Amino acid sequence: MTSVVPPPPIAPQSTGMLQAPLVSQTPVRRAQAPSRGRGLRAAALAALCLAELLVVIDNTIVNVAIPTFARDLNASTTGLQWIVDAYTLAFACLLLPAGHLGDRIGRRRVLVIGLAAFGVVSGATALCTTLDAVTTCRALLGICAALVYPATLSLIMTTFEGSPRKGLAVGLWAATSGLGIALGPILGGLLLEHFSWESIFWVNVPLALITVPAVLVAVPESRSSEKARFDVVGAILSAIGVGALVWGIIEGPHRGWTSGAVTTAFIVGAICVSALVAWELHWPHPLIDVRLFFRREFSAGAVSIAAAFFALFGFIFIITQYFQDVRGYSALMAGVATLPFAIVMAVVSPIASVLSRRLGPGWVVGVGLGIMGLGFWRVTVLEADSAYWQMIVPAMVIMAAGLALVQAPATSAIMGVVRKDQVGAASAMNDTTREIGGTLGVAVLGSIVASQFSDSLNSAVSGLMPQQALDQADNSITAAMTVAKYMPETVQGLFKEAAVNAFMDTVHQAGWVVACVAWAGALIAVIALPRGRQNSV
Repeated sequence: MTSVVPPPPIAPQSTGMLQAPLVSQTPVRRAQAPSRGRGLRAAALAALCLAELLVVIDNTIVNVAIPTFARDLNASTTGLQWIVDAYTLAFACLLLPAGHLGDRIGRRRVLVIGLAAFGVVSGATALCTTLDAVTTCRALLGICAALVYPATLSLIMTTFEGSPRKGLAVGLWAATSGLGIALGPILGGLLLEHFSWESIFWVNVPLALITVPAVLVAVPESRSSEKARFDVVGAILSAIGVGALVWGIIEGPHRGWTSGAVTTAFIVGAICVSALVAWELHWPHPLIDVRLFFRREFSAGAVSIAAAFFALFGFIFIITQYFQDVRGYSALMAGVATLPFAIVMAVVSPIASVLSRRLGPGWVVGVGLGIMGLGFWRVTVLEADSAYWQMIVPAMVIMAAGLALVQAPATSAIMGVVRKDQVGAASAMNDTTREIGGTLGVAVLGSIVASQFSDSLNSAVSGLMPQQALDQADNSITAAMTVAKYMPETVQGLFKEAAVNAFMDTVHQAGWVVACVAWAGALIAVIALPRGRQNSV
């Protein structure tokens, strides 16, 4: 784990030039970070991990319902992407403002507000009857989650301040994240086996009702003592900039990369991000000190997390369809099939913190991303009938072990270069890179599937069926299998085989993309992150 001595505050100069203060200059109110016994800290950690688990599960539980949404809501591949991306995009856009808000008015207060709203909006989502309504509510859930997620890590950092178990706490936080990623599809599959898709949202309501009082009882409040104004301009620029860039990536394959709408989105995104950097350098109380990106630990940690979650979320989007539409698993079996991933994440994540302290985050994170790449390399040779235990499980074990080695050490690298009064903003930056990476993973790999599957299927079955039916079938592998049910038996088998082959071709291409991203991230981590024994988190 990284041991970095933060730089001293920049002294005011009398040159007449406007100075850009560090984010971490704001003092911490000592009374809000009291010494707490081991039992009280453990209770606070349990409550915060429960809050984190609620958000993470909702981020992944939807993936197992993708084929169900395609059938019940008549959703295309693009529509399916937006059910997933509406949550993660809203989440990523608002994480920095939410972390900044927690530093200002209280991290626990923001966390409780987010949890309560999360329960209410989940119930509203379950009552939706159209694709547009579900997508809108998913975006609202992303906003609520943005209030919750950075507060969980920042409150862990303040609660365990000065404790030798801080690294272990961060490791357990990371393990909870990985556990939720894997448990989401299992819980979703179990619910969809017995109930309709609405049940995956109803389940959040009682979980939120349990988590809110647990946080109020077990977690101490924490905030910055300075009464600074909220950075409204920075919040708007960050939301528009991130949103425009990711929207352009998602819509590029469908509208055309050089279309007016997509080009405009990229231009707007680039302008807003540039304006955000300029604004944050001059605003006295910015969302995040952008000069932190010149610290190798901070920037390399952010890149490592983004690369890991680019790989993970893009792969989950694809593998869910592989299990259900290619292998014919039920929603429950598709979820259970990912259980090895959850087990490995839970076991390896706490160990990663120990390894990082002894070997340095550079080696641990680099090895983690490297073996993630190996896991996705195995996907490039995956076939429709590949043996589950001999082929699929080893790949998932490798991926999960790699992710576990990345998350906690990279998070510690990011948190280690900021001072404790701005842990909310730093936690939000950590979460933002994670969610941007995940959103881009779904967008990029979903774009590959949407474009390549359609082209391959049309080429393979041209003339085999009416063009109108083919236009419906080439939206997604789920749509193709649904259309196949209504075909004459004489052509049904040929069509299904063509659809599976077209989908597997896209999976192989996606596997190479993900592997290359992971290996590039591994190289950056080894070069830029500290190597050798570390003294603290």
